[in-house]
Amino acid sequence: MIPRVLTVAGSDSGGGAGVQADLKTMLAHGVHGMSVLTAVTAQNSLGVQGVWELPVEAVRAQYRSVVDDIGVQAVKTGMLASAELVGTVAELISATDAPAVVDPVGVSKHGDPLLAASALDAVRTRLLPAATVATPNLDEVAQLTGVRVGSEDDLRRAAAAVLEYGPQWVLIKGGHLAGDAVDLLTDGRAEHWLRAPRHDNRHTHGTGCTLASAIACDLAKGRSVPEAVTAAKEYVTGAIAAGFALGAGIGPVDHGWALGRDTP
Repeated sequence: MIPRVLTVAGSDSGGGAGVQADLKTMLAHGVHGMSVLTAVTAQNSLGVQGVWELPVEAVRAQYRSVVDDIGVQAVKTGMLASAELVGTVAELISATDAPAVVDPVGVSKHGDPLLAASALDAVRTRLLPAATVATPNLDEVAQLTGVRVGSEDDLRRAAAAVLEYGPQWVLIKGGHLAGDAVDLLTDGRAEHWLRAPRHDNRHTHGTGCTLASAIACDLAKGRSVPEAVTAAKEYVTGAIAAGFALGAGIGPVDHGWALGRDTP
């Protein structure tokens, strides 16, 4: 049977991030993508103009509907917005026999807040302990742990701080540092340093969602965490290189880059 991957995240009406990016990534990886919407955003290339959370009952019902009938081989979480939603989703994924990739989304690419400050403690104490892999960027590391990363040497300290909250693995994304795009994957014992050339392309909307979803896809296919993260890094690097202009602001990465496109 085709691997099944579930995203639990918010909707991006512009199609570059959120559930839309997740489902495109899943299609590109040859898995069956399914979704639980946690929030609806009015969003485009310029930013987020509005956010509306879904009721906890709606999130729980979507999740149970999919998992109890269709089943899942991996779950990916994204925008969860509030402490109540964070707690509910943490409870659901903890009770699901499948790896969970947690992208602790705090702000959008444009700097718009997507997680209430009151939800941070729930992310630390409930969501991160349920994660097979947590994938924070440097801003999210600072938000969750207080550790500020200014250089590659700080990535180990950041990883150790996140691992204190209980995920099995953490991938610290160093994309905001100067030089090559360097990420550190570790479970506190083994270290995997992932490097890729930095592409001169500002159209990177949806990078974090895309990376986390790609990891989930490869975990659903039975790959180990290091194998899945390495493959996902290669995929998202290609997607960034192929990112394209859309609207008047920051365009999305190209989720279908590896499938080939006809040039307009």
